[in-house]
Amino acid sequence: MVLDLVVIGLAITVFPLSVTAFVLVLSTRGGVWKGLVFILAWLACLVVVIAAVLLTTGGKPPAPRSPPSTASSAVKLAIGVGLVGYGWYRHRSRRRKRAGAAAPAAGRRHKSSGGLMARLDRISLWTAAGLAPLLQPWGLVAAGAATVVSADLSHTTSYLALFGYVLLATSSLLAMEIWTTFAPDSAGVRLDKLRVWITTHQEQALVTVALVAGLFLVSRSIAQLTS
Repeated sequence: MVLDLVVIGLAITVFPLSVTAFVLVLSTRGGVWKGLVFILAWLACLVVVIAAVLLTTGGKPPAPRSPPSTASSAVKLAIGVGLVGYGWYRHRSRRRKRAGAAAPAAGRRHKSSGGLMARLDRISLWTAAGLAPLLQPWGLVAAGAATVVSADLSHTTSYLALFGYVLLATSSLLAMEIWTTFAPDSAGVRLDKLRVWITTHQEQALVTVALVAGLFLVSRSIAQLTS
């Protein structure tokens, strides 16, 4: 369970769309406060999902090869296959569009970022909180929920694993929030460069995250189903 949660948590925290949006939120007026409520809403979603799973299982993992255990592995397998398919689709689409369309596409992306920035600058704290669940990679969150089914709350290590998973899945946002709070000038410059890099490499990043996480989930699920 721990290895699965580590990989899923890493995939969630580096998910390009949510990282880019959070950088834009931090760049707005009152960005530190908007970033804080974004993180709190992000954490709330993760905690609610975990709590719902634990309430369902009663904090006791299902027996091996039991219907609940098989179902959780099957769910992770389906999510993994879906991520691999999504990553492959984005990869093929990027290759088809690359020839002759690179410059126009870049221009459109920068215009889109500028328009999004103008809109984000006027958002309220409530809207910033609403963006968190909207931008969370729910496929990966669902994979994490299917993994949490194996948590045994009679052992302290399970609590530590769950806490570590939530912290890891939020670590990139927390790091950017703390950096912006205590060093706003340097953070603003570096985060703007990060936003530009992610914007220009978004397809590659999405493909990489989807394929790596998907292949991991597929391999782990098959191993669990056949063991």
